[in-house]
Amino acid sequence: MSTSTTHIAVIGAGAWGIALSCAAARAGAQVTLWSRSEIDPTCRNLPRLPAVTLPDAVTVTSTLPEDADLTLIVVPMQTLRQIAPKLRGNSPLVVCCKGLEFGSGALPLEILAQTQPDRAHAVLSGPNFAIEVARGAPAAATIAASSLDAARHYVSLLSSPDFRLYASDDPIGVQIAGAAKNVVAIGAGIAIGAGMGENARAALITRAIVEIGRLAAALGGRATTIAGLSGLGDLILTCTGAGSRNYSLGLELGQGVRLADILKTRSTVAEGVATAPALAATARKLGIAMPIVETVSAFLDNEIDLAQARRQLLERPITVE
Repeated sequence: MSTSTTHIAVIGAGAWGIALSCAAARAGAQVTLWSRSEIDPTCRNLPRLPAVTLPDAVTVTSTLPEDADLTLIVVPMQTLRQIAPKLRGNSPLVVCCKGLEFGSGALPLEILAQTQPDRAHAVLSGPNFAIEVARGAPAAATIAASSLDAARHYVSLLSSPDFRLYASDDPIGVQIAGAAKNVVAIGAGIAIGAGMGENARAALITRAIVEIGRLAAALGGRATTIAGLSGLGDLILTCTGAGSRNYSLGLELGQGVRLADILKTRSTVAEGVATAPALAATARKLGIAMPIVETVSAFLDNEIDLAQARRQLLERPITVE
């Protein structure tokens, strides 16, 4: 657990940024929470999680903080490249978004390596719904960095009895797991929304673990990481939890609602929509078979309909497990 003198900056006042600010405050830190839009600094209930009252240790500002012991970047994946270069100071950067950049296929830490090459980098990921973490319900996650000692240090600054963190030296595996689970969650939602049943969802989740492990290993990560919190743990939550944005989007798609119509009604981001084509392209480039990801991507792009998607997965050549 950190001491009260630790200063943690949180970049992004969305639901997850609010939740991590609350968690850091419970770990004993002084927290500066940056919001892109102007917010009254005396306001203790922010729009993205209005039912949560910010702890006294959290200061809200629209000025990017420069002095911190640790900076958590909690912005949508597709805006990371725009926000990262604006960050000043020399504190280590822990990216807390999940996905691949649309177009480039870059992972979050690859973007940080390009935009903030002189600072230490890590990634935080796990099976976490923001509202539960914000309220202090028991939760766990992983912080991964290329240096295990560095990851352990970041864990020590953020861990509390309510928020149990584990250190990892496999940032590639953790990032790939975090990106892919959003795509798989859309597929799981489609299966349930279309009435395919719980068996279909369980099979989808299980085979997705195999696919994600293959890709992680091909990129230099460890397939065993996919059995951990950032892999299996996050898959279970995101593919079954009613609070999952990607799963709920898939449910509507499975019920026949058009993607464009779903997105029009949402103010939050379902990262799997942008990640699916980037992840599928990465797999094809490396020659890695990811039929679930390919099928979800093709469905989102209107290249195939629901019946074709079902056949594409179930009528593949029989193989061994």
